[in-house]
Amino acid sequence: MNQCKINLLDLPTEILVIILKKLDNIDVLYSLFDVNTQRLNNIIQENTFTNTLNFVLPTLNDDILSISDRMLDRFCMNILPKIHHNVKSLILNSLFMERILLVADYPNLSELKLFKFNGQIASRYFTVKSSFRRIFQRQITDLILVFENDYNEELCEHYTTDVYGFIFEFFKNLKHLSIIELCPKSFPPLVLHNLPSTTCYSSTLYKLCINVIHFDDLLALLDGRLKQLNTLNVTITEKDYHLKKVYTMTNLPDLKCFYVQCICFNHTYYGQILPLLHRMSNIETLNLHLGIDNPKILIDNNHLHNEFIDRMPRLRTFNFYFLSFIELNQSVHHLSKDDILQTFPNIIYQQVDCMINYGCNNVKYHLFSLPFMFDYLPFIENVFPSIIFDHVIRLSVDDSIPFEHEFFMRIAWSFPLLRILNIYNFMPQLVISNKLSSNDNQLCSTIIQYPYLTSLDLQFVHDDYIEQFLNDKKTYLPHLSKLNISCDGLHSVTRNFTNERTRLNCMNVKQLNITPKISIHSEDFYAYFPSV
Repeated sequence: MNQCKINLLDLPTEILVIILKKLDNIDVLYSLFDVNTQRLNNIIQENTFTNTLNFVLPTLNDDILSISDRMLDRFCMNILPKIHHNVKSLILNSLFMERILLVADYPNLSELKLFKFNGQIASRYFTVKSSFRRIFQRQITDLILVFENDYNEELCEHYTTDVYGFIFEFFKNLKHLSIIELCPKSFPPLVLHNLPSTTCYSSTLYKLCINVIHFDDLLALLDGRLKQLNTLNVTITEKDYHLKKVYTMTNLPDLKCFYVQCICFNHTYYGQILPLLHRMSNIETLNLHLGIDNPKILIDNNHLHNEFIDRMPRLRTFNFYFLSFIELNQSVHHLSKDDILQTFPNIIYQQVDCMINYGCNNVKYHLFSLPFMFDYLPFIENVFPSIIFDHVIRLSVDDSIPFEHEFFMRIAWSFPLLRILNIYNFMPQLVISNKLSSNDNQLCSTIIQYPYLTSLDLQFVHDDYIEQFLNDKKTYLPHLSKLNISCDGLHSVTRNFTNERTRLNCMNVKQLNITPKISIHSEDFYAYFPSV
């Protein structure tokens, strides 16, 4: 049989482009630019491969990888000077931003995403003396800042005025601003309620994603200082609410998309959140992730229609998650899951689910739309729906009855992308007796894998759960980098850092928070946690 040898360049241009588009454009440019024919050069200089350049890659352990020095040298010396006019979007490590931006003019650059951002980066580069002043002030319309590490709460107001406020003022044509973090890290939230209404003012911004401390900081954002705002994604970090100022409460006809995540008291929900939502007369996309402490009723279909759907005629997408903690009394009827779901019309019955758990003095109630579109699901118990929550990366579980091995197997199956897990349970796991069937024994001997889990909180648990997660014959945690744990439990389960069965899952931990805190550790401790 004759063997046919086909060179890549023998392929038609259309086929060649399809193949190259399957590859990362940074790799394509680095490997093929100026190394072969003019035809190939012309292809890889097209917009498909040069419009967006991503020089970083988030890792599974909540860090980022930047390109090698060798690759960076080649891009800066040989590639970027020749393609810079095509570049519209750059994704960079802040540490390398200066070198990359100084290479060329980038006349069409309008989008910038910076990893490892912090206040020092802002004070150094977001100034009138910056070499990139022209690009930042005249060209950048979309700015995404990914914070480097956790913050000190005392810095919040400083960041609002000296960092966030200055960004609003400095970037003259900014249309989209997102300030986010790599989980489980966080960044200083916005604090506006004590500041002038000119703080964080913009006549051009139409999309904003940010955290604020209090609900009145959200009201401040919507008091008219952002005149063109069309899309707002906000997380409120503190539960307490005290209105310190009277804000403009006119309608918000320009707001089309709104996302809010917060935990609040019932008077805040009924007295402030609902009236705010009622002002959004033209809202088209609404995403609500709300925890409500002791609401007046169990939220059902009637409440959703009366307070949202019937008041928002242009609403097209409504994703919601309500978590309610309700004190049991004579006015609270013992409703079942079926009782709740039967209030929804058949046409959307499959689009809603709930969990309802009765305790001695209270009821914990979850109501949510399907598919579940949020990244956080708090306080679930042993009983939860057998569905895939493929957007959830943060989860907390608590119950007054034990979590068994099978429960954590279901967690791994239902939350395949889980990265942060907090466990609250002081009840010991049940002892597996000799009467268990072979199937039960096989189930309990199965090693559970959490391939993406990076943060684990075991501070408020029985020692059995520390054993459950640190014992590599029960659970495998290849990327665990942050561990919160009780001192006594850690010493007990690791046998003062000599237990070989619990060593593997501790090897990659970089951030270890022990309660109560201990400043002096043994040599065995440092051998157990070599990355701390």
